[in-house]
Amino acid sequence: FQAEGLTVRSEAVNGSGPVLQALASGQAQFGRPGPGPLLRARARGVDVVFLYNSLPRSSFGILVRTGSSYRTPDQLRGKVIGVGTADGAEVGFARAILNDLNMQEPRDYRFIPVGDGGPAVAGFMRGDIEAYVGSTADAAILNFRGMAVRDITPERYQTFFGNGYAAMGSFINANPQGVEGFGRALVRATRFTHDPANRDRVLRHLAAGNPQEIEDRRFANALLDQVLEKGKPHDPSKGWGWQDPAHWRAWHESLVQSKELDAPLPNIEAAYTNRFVEAWNRT
Repeated sequence: FQAEGLTVRSEAVNGSGPVLQALASGQAQFGRPGPGPLLRARARGVDVVFLYNSLPRSSFGILVRTGSSYRTPDQLRGKVIGVGTADGAEVGFARAILNDLNMQEPRDYRFIPVGDGGPAVAGFMRGDIEAYVGSTADAAILNFRGMAVRDITPERYQTFFGNGYAAMGSFINANPQGVEGFGRALVRATRFTHDPANRDRVLRHLAAGNPQEIEDRRFANALLDQVLEKGKPHDPSKGWGWQDPAHWRAWHESLVQSKELDAPLPNIEAAYTNRFVEAWNRT
């Protein structure tokens, strides 16, 4: 970022809802929400635009205990499913899958927020939940903490991409050079991270950002492997950050069917842009 002339301060908030609130209020210039919450925000008139798809492959999965009898999501009919936050991107992801199976909340299942990591482990142990909608990191943490889980998400939902970088439309129009520099820095960092020669340095950077995740180096390496795999583009020739219109249409359709959107958006293409992708990936 410094090489692009940008001074960046990152702050963590809990879930896509607060990320979008920070963008809409001007407290943040860039944020990393999920596509479902972003589309719902646009339905409320918030002109927020997805810029950079950082997780082209689904970052979430429907997780059950390894020893349980559940093999497919439809077997969770009548059960309670844990989520990290009530308005997180994982909720829209899971609801889209269950909706396709003709399962409606609260008739056929119920979501309850149980938090991430340790609280999710406790939810399973107390019997509060039968499944948990978690990210790649959540699955790794649960397994590391002795709560062995497996993913029962159907394969065809792997194109339901995860969180990416977004900004308000007014900010993008007023700061195109800043957006270009921001994305170019992300691409440079991504290429660096995917180079095996930089592995040790990447792990040191991760320790600076989240010391707990680096305490066990084997866990840290396993987690990094999974995150890097989820971040690989479906079509590398399109470049890092590129967004597939077909995948956006799938997300939109699922949200309409699950009634998370009261009506289809009049212009789904306005929710995202590939305008800067070529410049970001130019070497």
